Amino acid sequence: MQCEDIERLIESGLSGSEVTVTGDGTHFEATVISPLFEGKSMLEQHRMVYATLGDRMQSDIHALSIRAYTPQQWERARRLRVT
Repeated sequence: MQCEDIERLIESGLSGSEVTVTGDGTHFEATVISPLFEGKSMLEQHRMVYATLGDRMQSDIHALSIRAYTPQQWERARRLRVT
């Protein structure tokens, strides 16, 4: 599975999200920014992302690290990195 495939799956499953995925073909890291994460716990956010990938988590993706942000959290994190 390619990074772009994972990005498309997550983006189509979480409408309005911005997704960046890096990886080596089996181990991946995803940064997901979505207004749908508002008011959700980190566990709920991760479950939402995993749900977009379905059975591929069992067969095509060995490991997925997720960084999930609301748009406001992402802006705050970006400002902290720039400073």
